[in-house]
Amino acid sequence: MEIARRLGDVEIVTVDSMQVYRGMDIGTAKPTPQEQDEIPHHLIDIADPSEDWTITRWAEHAREAISRIEGRGNRALVVGGTGLYFQALVDGLQPPARYPEIRAQLESDPDTAAMYERLSAVDQRAASRMEPTNRRRVIRALEVTLGSGRSFSSYGPGVASFPPAPAWRMAGVWVPRPVTAERISRRFDAMMQNGLLEEVQHLRNTSPPNGLSRTARQALGYRELLDHLDNGIPLPQAVEEAKRRTRTFARRQRVWWRRDPRIIWFGSADNPFAVTDALLGQWRSS
Repeated sequence: MEIARRLGDVEIVTVDSMQVYRGMDIGTAKPTPQEQDEIPHHLIDIADPSEDWTITRWAEHAREAISRIEGRGNRALVVGGTGLYFQALVDGLQPPARYPEIRAQLESDPDTAAMYERLSAVDQRAASRMEPTNRRRVIRALEVTLGSGRSFSSYGPGVASFPPAPAWRMAGVWVPRPVTAERISRRFDAMMQNGLLEEVQHLRNTSPPNGLSRTARQALGYRELLDHLDNGIPLPQAVEEAKRRTRTFARRQRVWWRRDPRIIWFGSADNPFAVTDALLGQWRSS
């Protein structure tokens, strides 16, 4: 928001796989109505919580939003932490289709090592790009290979490729991990005080036709509070688990974004606002 105010001619496009859902407001830290009135935001509240959302649909909406923004003579400030969505937009990443029945069969097999050997037999290149113990990636590669009839590796280098992107200027902002952890804890406590549990309960009871979708139910904080409501997990335990899972996600985000050599990083010991002048100066000089 501060950068948008300083630049003056931008509209914000959120790269967030959960802010797309209507009604999931507190737990996704959506910008307030007042903030959205001040600076136009896009890719917020475009799906019902009962819908499964996909990267392909998001990328289509994002490209359309950016086209409209530029058509008004403004610039798009693309902000957020869902790395795969961002790469789909910037690099035109086209993920393979999903095959739920095949995936269900694979997930019922507890022997990850055997599945890795199976993958090696049908797609050695894909197998060489992952750890044999990375069950999620092994299952996904096998799912695509078996479902599509073509090797997973034939879909290209995927997220490991960072081609030139001259139309984009990319910046990352970081603070030390202990500061991030403390901010996560304080923010989740504030969310609880602002009614997150009541929001989750309302969504659970009112989202037609089948409640929250598979993707919506995985949102940080929502999954843990649904465990409290549905399975009787004590609320303090659910809150601590939500904080722990968010810290883990933040570490994964840091690793994900650090791989991209196109991003210029700006760091501060404790206050992200301290990097604003340097960040804007770099953009204006490039």
